[in-house]
Amino acid sequence: MSDINMTPLIDVMLVLLVIFMVTAPLMSSSLRLDLPKADGAKPLEAAAVLAVGLDREGRLFIGEQRSSLDELRQKAKEAAEKNPATEVHLRADSTAPYGKVAELIGLLQQAGLTRIGFVAEAKAP
Repeated sequence: MSDINMTPLIDVMLVLLVIFMVTAPLMSSSLRLDLPKADGAKPLEAAAVLAVGLDREGRLFIGEQRSSLDELRQKAKEAAEKNPATEVHLRADSTAPYGKVAELIGLLQQAGLTRIGFVAEAKAP
């Protein structure tokens, strides 16, 4: 028989094609999110809330009063001991240093508060 049987070669090629088609989307390194569009979400009513603010210079506020990291750590521990489900409403200026925001989140989590929400303003139509 002088002809080459092509059937096994085609089968292997098709199996490899299917494998590459399945694995190719998994190899992409970019994160793609399809987030919901909304003018503004209405905040849920929480039993206990701790309002934390950070301005563009990196100054810290608890509620409307200027504060320090030690005071925030103390208030966060007290709030976590009273109610572990206390929500933190973090209001950070859009130009606030990212490192300060990350530091605040770490401090709050170490104190035992894990429910942290970022407060933002709705876009004008």
